[in-house]
Amino acid sequence: MAEPPRPPTELPPANVKRWTIRRKAAVVRAIAAGLLTSEAACERYQLTPEELASWQRAYEAHGLPGLRSTRLQQYRGRPPRGG
Repeated sequence: MAEPPRPPTELPPANVKRWTIRRKAAVVRAIAAGLLTSEAACERYQLTPEELASWQRAYEAHGLPGLRSTRLQQYRGRPPRGG
């Protein structure tokens, strides 16, 4: 079950240097909830649209663990959860 979206006050700071899975998930959930646009997130966090889209795909397919950078290779080619 997906976690409920966090309020905008729980978004990572704009100057974040280290992206944890929870910070990535907070951004993805804020976009899904309509609290932040993809364009605004890319501008605020200096992300490329491709990078943000990869976070969104990983979160939708594998949940929080899918956002681990060390797990990226493991999840490539694996069917999504429940699929």
